[in-house]
Amino acid sequence: MKTSFRLFILLGFILAIPSLCAFSQPINIGTNYGGGIIFYMDGTGNHGLIAAASDQSSATQWGCFGTSIGGTHGAIGNGQTNTTAIVNGCSEVSTAASICHNLVLNGFNDWFLPSKGELNQMYIKKTVIGGFANDEYWSSSEYDVYTAWTQDFTSGKQERSAKKNTKNVRAIRAF
Repeated sequence: MKTSFRLFILLGFILAIPSLCAFSQPINIGTNYGGGIIFYMDGTGNHGLIAAASDQSSATQWGCFGTSIGGTHGAIGNGQTNTTAIVNGCSEVSTAASICHNLVLNGFNDWFLPSKGELNQMYIKKTVIGGFANDEYWSSSEYDVYTAWTQDFTSGKQERSAKKNTKNVRAIRAF
């Protein structure tokens, strides 16, 4: 009886090893993880940003042309707060921010429009992420009541564009 019990325990441990290894695999830039592809990691290596593997739109307005959302920032780590501010402050539907905010993709529903800094990191890692158009993408960083920041994924240049112009949208999420 003791031998059977020991064999049962040993067999259970052996079967558990592959699943234990799956949880200990390292995550790095370029890893498929959390519903997308990791493109940025902070200094701790425990937190970072994940991009959706494809664009959510190729022709969407930032929205609320002539309306100040206020309080949006350009630094890494501000995209989610910016997106929430835009969604709460802009009643227009199908804006760049609302598309990301309402996205459910690969089992995750916490996607957002990247800030200017986050979008630049996406540009820097565009070959790792893949699937970008040679065109401009919206950030969640507002410049003024008429314009918001974009990034050209051909040249890398960040510039202001009228909120009523249509641009590409790629959602991200944090981990």
